[in-house]
Order: sequence, then C-alpha cells, then structure tokens
Amino acid sequence: MDVPLPHLDRPFDYLVPAELDAEARPGVRVKVRFAGQLVDGWLLDRVAESAHPRLAYLEKVVSPEPVLAPEVARLARAVADRYAGSLADVLRLAVPPRHARVEKEPRDAPDTPDTAPGVAPTGDDTAPAVATGAADTAPAGGDTRAAGASATTVPGTSSAGHPTAGPDTAPAVDPRGWRDYPAGPAYLRALAEGRAPRAVWSALAGEDWAARYADAVAATVAGGRGAVVVVADARDLDRLDSALTATLGPGRHACLSAALGPARRYRAFLAARRGDVPVVIGTRAAMFAPVDRLGLVAIWDDGDDLHAEPRAPYPHARDVLLTRARLAEAAVLVGGFTRTAEAQLLVETGWAREVVADRATVRARTPAIAPTGDDPQLARDPGAATARLPSLAWTTARDALRADAPVLVQVPRRGYLPAVACAHCRTPARCPHCAGPLALPSADGTPACRWCGRVAAAYACPECGGRRLRASVTGARRTAEELGRAFPGVPVRTSGREEVLGAVPGGAGLVIATPGAEPPAEGGYGAVLLLDSWALLTRADLRAGEEALRRWLSAAALARPGPAGGRVVVVADGALAPVQALLRWDPAWFAARELAERRELGFPPAMKMASVTGTAEAVAGLLAEARLPDDAEVLGPVPADEGRERMLVRVPRARAAALAEALHTAAGVRSARKAAEPVRLQVDPSSLF
Repeated sequence: MDVPLPHLDRPFDYLVPAELDAEARPGVRVKVRFAGQLVDGWLLDRVAESAHPRLAYLEKVVSPEPVLAPEVARLARAVADRYAGSLADVLRLAVPPRHARVEKEPRDAPDTPDTAPGVAPTGDDTAPAVATGAADTAPAGGDTRAAGASATTVPGTSSAGHPTAGPDTAPAVDPRGWRDYPAGPAYLRALAEGRAPRAVWSALAGEDWAARYADAVAATVAGGRGAVVVVADARDLDRLDSALTATLGPGRHACLSAALGPARRYRAFLAARRGDVPVVIGTRAAMFAPVDRLGLVAIWDDGDDLHAEPRAPYPHARDVLLTRARLAEAAVLVGGFTRTAEAQLLVETGWAREVVADRATVRARTPAIAPTGDDPQLARDPGAATARLPSLAWTTARDALRADAPVLVQVPRRGYLPAVACAHCRTPARCPHCAGPLALPSADGTPACRWCGRVAAAYACPECGGRRLRASVTGARRTAEELGRAFPGVPVRTSGREEVLGAVPGGAGLVIATPGAEPPAEGGYGAVLLLDSWALLTRADLRAGEEALRRWLSAAALARPGPAGGRVVVVADGALAPVQALLRWDPAWFAARELAERRELGFPPAMKMASVTGTAEAVAGLLAEARLPDDAEVLGPVPADEGRERMLVRVPRARAAALAEALHTAAGVRSARKAAEPVRLQVDPSSLF
C-alpha cells in the first residue's frame, strides 16, 4: 500500500473480484480498503490461495498498465532495506505519477522526450530482495462478492514487455575512442559479448566523456541488452543525448528527468517500460527506469551532490545502480575526471577494475598546471599568499588573451558579495532578525539577509558599532567586475546556476563561472584560473578535499593540452594533497589516500554510518527501542537545526544490513505507537557534520 508508515511496510492479501480478473495483473496500480479508508496500492503478485481465511476485495484497478516492472519492484525492496526506509517511499521515486492521457496515446505517437531532456531539482551495499509471500496479518473484510484469485501486494512477476533491439539491429561498435586506455577496448568487447564487466574509469583531460559512454551503450545494445545511464544535471544530459543520437540513431533511447513535466516524463517512462527503447538516460530520476534485459548501468561524476536524493529514504544514484547491477547481473561503468572514495573502494576490494591511461598519455593530454603558493612563486611574488589574483594568474590570463584564446575563471560562489563583515573589526555581518549572513547584491546595493531576505539598511556592527562593510567572500559577478577593470576592452561573461552559457567560441575573452556551470570552449581554453581555493578546502565537511579536487579537475579538463599552450593556475599552496593530485592529474592517488585516512578514522565508506535526527527525546526513544548490533558505536549528540539534535551510529561494513533493519524496526514501533515527534533516519548521509 502507498502508506509510508514503517509499521505497515509489509504486504497484504486481497481477493480479486471476477470483474477485475483480466485487469488485475502484477505491476498495476490499485485501490484497496484499509482501516476504513480507500488507499492507493500496487498489485505485486497473483496467487491461487491465501493463508488467511477472511480477506477484503480489491476496490479498483486504477489503470491496466503494468507500470511496475518485476525487476524494479525487487530493486525497490532492496533499496528500502539498505536505507532503512519503506517500500512505498522508494516506489514514489521509481514510478512517476500517472498521466491518463499519455497512457491512451497510440503506441506509434511521436516520442518527444529524447529531444527534450530536463534537469533534476535541487535534490550499495545491498540487502537481499524480499521474497513474495503473504503478510502475517490481513485486513478484515466479509465481502460476499464472487471470489476470484487472491492478490498479494509484494514484488512478483509480470510480462516483460517488448524485447529490446538485438544484434541484428545493433549499431557497430567502434573502440577507437577508448584506445588511450589500455583496458578500454577489452571492456567494450566484454559488453558486446554479453558479459558483465565492472569498471571505474578515470577520464583524461579534454576527454569527450559523452562519446565514450555512447560507445559503451552501443556495445551493450550490440550484445542484445539494454542500458541505464545517470548524469547529474541538464547540461550533461544534453551532451549525452546528442552523443547517443549520433551513435545509436534517433528514437533508440529515452530521456528521463524530473523537470520534463508530467506528460513528457510519463511518456518517456512508458516507452522504456513497454520495451520501445533499449536505453534510458537521465538525471537521478532515471536510476529506477525499467529496461528489458538490462546489461549496463553507468553513472558519470558520481561525486556530484545532485546524485543524492533529498527525499526519503535518501538513496544515492551510485548505490542504487550498484544494487541494480548485482540483482540483474549487469555491467557497471562509474566514470569521472576525478574518483570518489566510494569508487576507490570498489577497485581496492576487487569488485571493479580501473580503466586508466598510462602516465605518458596523461602527460600529453594534460594542461600545464601551476600553484601560486609554493616557495618559488612566493619568492618572485611575496603578495601571492594573500592576493586574490596573484601575478602568476594575471600574467597567465594576459598571455592567453594576447594569443586570442578564451580564459576561464572558476570562483566557488555566485552573486556579488555573498558574505560581508564589519570594515573596522572584521566581525561577520549577521541579520539582526534570524542571525543569517548578510550579502550585498551589487556595488551600490543594500545589505540583505540570505536566509530570511530582510533588508538591513541601518546595519550597525554589534561589536564596535561600525556601519561600513567589507567583502568576506567575493562572488562571480563581483569577480567579473574586477577582471573587467583589470583587462579593459576584453569581453567578460558570467556563467552560473541562473544562466549557463553555451559553447564559447575562440577568442571570446574572459568567462567567469561557478563550479558545474563552466561552458566548454571551441578548441579548449588557453588558460583556466582557479580562484578562492580556501573557500573549498576549509569547508567543515568530510569530503572537502575530494569535492575541491572534483571541481578543479572538471574545470581544468576544459583547457587545451600543455603542448598546445593550455595552462591552469590554482591559487593555493602546492603542498596540499588535493593540489598535488591536480598538479599530477592523479585522482586515483588522492582517492586511495582519502580512503586510507577514512579507514583509519572509521569514516564512510570504510565504515557504515547512520544519522538519527530529531528532538532529544525522540532520538533517545528510537535508539533505546532499536536492537543495534553488538559492535555498533553511538556518537553524539550534536546540535542539528531548529532545536533538534543528531546522533550517529557506526558499524563495520559487514553489519550494514543489521543496522538498517534495527533502525527500521524501531521506527516501525514508534509509528505503531503514534509517536508525535518525527525522527529522520539516513543511512550513509552525504554530510556528517
């Protein structure tokens, strides 16, 4: 039933009336009577009889379309168990809301989602799939209608839909794009032969990653199987959509995104569920997409926080796809310019093989990278340690502009001055109403709170009474203003979350971009400047160094190779580990270092952790009710937000399933008792602090 209460996270048996026998197929949406109310549900299996003598009847089959595929039902159950969540919550993520008009469209209607991808909104170690069977209790019901077969709302079997394209219609597989990686051609051959290789790919600078993913998908389709590929945002989805259209031809794949709109998203979903297309790509909305004969699951840039679902039970797209690969015995491709600690763990445990280039190829493809904070630079420019644009960065940009090559400047923050402080005592300026940070929208603008939006026109520093403000953090628009004065006559454009620029033509001047919004340039950028590195490296986050390196590598990958004049300048101390990994273009080294440190300290992914957030009484009550594993370690409490606190529970990786089950059971007990205070459970939260 579509009820998210943990104590009702189990199947229930209902009788199928004779008039609904033909439509009541596994995978359809139904309505049932439960506790005197009409609730939505999923029909997951049909059986001849039930162990319960008195059963209520199905009230209605909402639609005869079997939208819930058996493989997706098993996956949803495994994901719910892994994240201590409810099956109903996972199915809401897996199957988009019904659109009746789209269901009635003829099968040969124009398929538009392929040409109109969208962007997702800003939001495994696996447990075994639960076998089908009856619940311990059944709803009462003395209906005297003619009895048909009973229905069980648990994962079961259904028709597989239409077969995917086989080798007779498959595209030719071209391994040339993977020849820079010694293991690349062998990986494509394994896919084409129907095997299930698992790879962690570190892309070279300047790599056309979308074309390489299209090669892998084409090899999978050539082997008569389907593929699911997940990317972080709309821009990546556009690139992959174009690459797949060029490789597979039009109409061979569907795009799924939460931003497509109800009709277009449901139309794309049905195309995949009915087997009309063998490939589905999309943002995290596509991680549960139904695909016949699944042969490959792939994710690009798994460290991007957009891959983490912000709704319960908060699954990560990478872990969902890994679970799916295990259940379906499918191949895996985890790729990116960088490498996460989670991906490194897959390599070190032998679960996956790394696909990397040799060092000679890396050096030939990488731009020349230099820091500004090492001793030689400080000797030439003593102000480099404090300057926002040291002389090395300025001369690098000047030389590139003189060569008529575009220059990319990456800054961590958008806006004008997103944080300000008292000009006299340097105390951070805070809103007098909610204590949120004050920001300046423009040079002559009025300070306003970034949290509540209130204007602080008469702001006075509570420490010294000063009324003048200075910049604490400089945003993209202020950076564009400063560089416009530093390079008069040079065009300056900004690219951020509000507006992402298209491809930049050669000689287009300066481009100021926030991380993730850097537009590519024709022929590559002549120079890339990475400013305000302290803002990334000093974040109070377990993944601060990993995230900084990910953003730097993504920007540096847009530069021309070093032999062609491409240069990258990072305003940071060259002795820092993330900077060292950038200088050598060696994300695998940094990921191995990060994983070793986390293993020593007992942090994820070396250990499994769960966070329990709520009021002090609610958190204490849930943990007292939970039968945690004997080797569980409880950390905290620490303040969370709005008067709530947070506790962390840590266990070895081998005990992850036991921890999730204990927390889910305890939540079910509180739910059955109708506890008033909610508690938020997160297994492997993206942020620990």
